[in-house]
Amino acid sequence: MSDTKPAEPEKPRRRQARGERRMAQLLEAAASVFCKVGYTSASTNAIAREAGVSPGTLYQFFPNKEAIAVELGERLSHQMHEAHSQVFTEANASLPLPDMMDAIVDPLIEFNCRNPVFLALIHSSDVPGKVVEEHDALHAALLARVEGLISVFAPGLPADGRTRTAEMAFALFTSGLELVLAHEGTERDAYAAELKAALLGYLGPRLDPDPASSQRSAARS
Repeated sequence: MSDTKPAEPEKPRRRQARGERRMAQLLEAAASVFCKVGYTSASTNAIAREAGVSPGTLYQFFPNKEAIAVELGERLSHQMHEAHSQVFTEANASLPLPDMMDAIVDPLIEFNCRNPVFLALIHSSDVPGKVVEEHDALHAALLARVEGLISVFAPGLPADGRTRTAEMAFALFTSGLELVLAHEGTERDAYAAELKAALLGYLGPRLDPDPASSQRSAARS
């Protein structure tokens, strides 16, 4: 009789961890493909090739590219919500406007530079509706946070004025962000500085009780 013990079945936790790694690998590959060719032109075969796996392996996790986009959008939205909570803080709100701009805008630019697929998905006309819903909810949450900051700097500004100012500032940010993402290296840094200068130029006269501080900050930039 052999003393060799039969192999124990693989633990569910280990299988789950391996599945999570594979899913993360597929989502990373999908993000790369969506950025390269756009969501519309992307295919599950291209995503599988990018991930270095067979299409059959991909279909074990996702039935189609729509499901991949939805999962990717949900994860990115969750990460963006976390990024917002880390920059829209009471500590940052207590800073002078130029310093507050650096503390909030720089991390948001960095997040979008690390995750360019976020905008690539939103700009696709046929992206799944669930992704659009996630983006709209994120947009509304961000506007609410911006309005909250505006109320700190300009407590006397009427509610409709806060909303208009927040929406205009957000529009400036998203437009400038596209230019930032379109460049690399020192040019990207230069466009990021231009974006912050534009935001400061718009928000400064409305929010900063000491306009000279904004001018000094812009000069240092």
